[in-house]
Amino acid sequence: MTDPMDLAARLFDGLAALSQDPPGVTRPSFSHQENAAHALLADCAADLGCTTTHDAAGHQYMTWPGADRDAPRVIVGSHVDTVAHGGNYDGAAGVVMGLAALALLRERDVRPSVDLCVMAIRAEELVWFPTPYCGSRMAFGLLDRDELTTLARSDTGRTLADHMREVGADPDALRAAGRTLDPATIAAFIEPHIEQGPVLEAAGEAVGIVTGIRGNLRYRHGTITGRWDHAGAVPREHRADAVRAGAALVVEVEDLWDAHDAAGEDFVATFGEFWTDPTMHGLTKVPGHVRFTLDMRSLDNALLWWADDALRGAARRIGEAHGVTIDLGAPTNAEPALMDERLMRLLEEGAAALGVPHRRMPSGGGHDCATFAGQGVPSAMLFVCNQNGSHNPDEAMRMEDFAAATRVLARTLEALL
Repeated sequence: MTDPMDLAARLFDGLAALSQDPPGVTRPSFSHQENAAHALLADCAADLGCTTTHDAAGHQYMTWPGADRDAPRVIVGSHVDTVAHGGNYDGAAGVVMGLAALALLRERDVRPSVDLCVMAIRAEELVWFPTPYCGSRMAFGLLDRDELTTLARSDTGRTLADHMREVGADPDALRAAGRTLDPATIAAFIEPHIEQGPVLEAAGEAVGIVTGIRGNLRYRHGTITGRWDHAGAVPREHRADAVRAGAALVVEVEDLWDAHDAAGEDFVATFGEFWTDPTMHGLTKVPGHVRFTLDMRSLDNALLWWADDALRGAARRIGEAHGVTIDLGAPTNAEPALMDERLMRLLEEGAAALGVPHRRMPSGGGHDCATFAGQGVPSAMLFVCNQNGSHNPDEAMRMEDFAAATRVLARTLEALL
């Protein structure tokens, strides 16, 4: 009988070996490295009695047959592509955990009533193709068909369709079919994933039951326009200092965040970029122009738009006070994806029964699970404690935490199957 944790350790070692790119690992979307990862997982799935199939988008489905092959199936899955020089767990841990949980169920002699499918999803990492959830949106027919030939991969400049063909996927068949996944055929989708922040580690908890994936308002083209002046000769009251106005705007957003925290409302905000014009700025100049980006996220989309209104009012007041013009620009909005209450409860009950320290928590990062939830599929995410963040080579998920999360997942799958 296969030991589930030995199986997981071997898979992690194998994934790292086939995608080494010091100081981390690199598995680009629709690449030979991503293909090799899928092949490694398929070999393991075969040993567990699974059949492996692929769709036109290149997704891999490793299926443990249930008694009723026509009934809606349960899917566990995540992606195996990484950012450049990333860690070995972001994404891949979810697929490995699905196979390890399946092995655990086989060890317990569980007889599934419906199919259990472990899905390796293509192209989740936005860094390779500039569109969110590229792979899972293709599966549900949500990707604009023109994007197959207009999206170019960041490292090669070649199109999505070109890269799909290179790894054996079929963009022409996908374009004709529209979608390869039907929500009506999926009873539940669960995505295990490493936590990408420090909350579980700081609390000493092994797993998190995700309540929802935060939506966002993103301002990509914010500007503050003032006037360039002499740093020594112009008194403060005569300046139109874009940086001082920008600092006031940052404080305003921090105050807004404090107010939401005090009210117990879910909200985070980040000025990701904030800079003066390098062709104009200088040590002895009053800065006349600032560009910035702002990312606001929440589980409550109405709260985000309320914050937008408050921010625009603050921008007018600060602009008048500092003699500048603050233009936030038009934001883009991604709505939150809330997780299924029944699945959250099953995961929570499993963790409690097994004595695994846990909490409910939102996901600040985006995940393919949002695509499934958006299509009406009952969906859930299980976070596993991870040190040192993600998207970097220092991801340091402890195997004992992974094992605890696998037991929670297996117990939940047994209830669903």
